[in-house]
Amino acid sequence: MLKKFQCVEGCSDCCINREYFPSKEFGKIGVLLLPKERKKIEQLAEARKVELKILPRIGVGMGDKGAGPESILVYQLMGRERDGSVCPFLEIDGSERSPHGGTRCTIYDERPAACKAYPLVSIDPTISTIDSKCSYCVSTNENKVCNLGLSNEMEALNEIMFSTRADKGTRLWRYATNVGDPSDGNMLLPEGWIEVQAT
Repeated sequence: MLKKFQCVEGCSDCCINREYFPSKEFGKIGVLLLPKERKKIEQLAEARKVELKILPRIGVGMGDKGAGPESILVYQLMGRERDGSVCPFLEIDGSERSPHGGTRCTIYDERPAACKAYPLVSIDPTISTIDSKCSYCVSTNENKVCNLGLSNEMEALNEIMFSTRADKGTRLWRYATNVGDPSDGNMLLPEGWIEVQAT
């Protein structure tokens, strides 16, 4: 029988903990936002009086004087803390909890595709994988996409993958966020575009 993914009671880890990607030198990443989602997220924040920090994430092409990309494929919503943690749309001080007992998302029905796709993640455009840090997947020892009922999540991930395709031979850029843990000490994290490869 097919299992159905469900959040573990009391868990909001995916909304709280950000990670360095693809390496520490690039800083911590935020929640991926498709360009068409950016304005909607900004409007939701304005209506709720929530401060946002949205940075570019991936760009393509060669911009003026090679200083960055011609166009931005995706943006990222940064956490409200200096270390990149805690989604700004989490209600951390309220008593209302999400259906699974975790911290309530104030935009759950309008959350970005990246949140809808979770726990699916993809590094390679042809392979979908489960986030190895997801509490549900760890608690059930589940690490295979095919063993979970993830049709809605797969649909959201496909939308992301389709929107972030780059033509072959295109220069690919990643934005370094200058966001990291205080425990990293004096590590100087850059902020700005870094050319990573041609696709």
